[in-house]
Amino acid sequence: MATAKSAPAKKAAPAKRTANAAFMKPLTPSAALAAVVGAKPLPRTEVVKSLWTYIKKHNLQDAANKRNINADDKLKAVFGKGQVSMFEMAGLIGKHLS
Repeated sequence: MATAKSAPAKKAAPAKRTANAAFMKPLTPSAALAAVVGAKPLPRTEVVKSLWTYIKKHNLQDAANKRNINADDKLKAVFGKGQVSMFEMAGLIGKHLS
């Protein structure tokens, strides 16, 4: 007996991800961080983006290990030490946002 195969059902398009409102909330940077990213309130994502722009503009990535950032005087005030990894950077800037 020949049965007709039905076409496979199409999957529904995945729901578009929405940003967490708390994550996108503008935060005020401390004086030390404002010297690098500016004084106006920014979401945490924009603060990190601005920091990377500053790091690349001033060539502060370690030449041997690109995951490390060599802090200049402004960044040393934010990080509290001369060199940090890009993974610790997000945790260290959290203390400077309110």
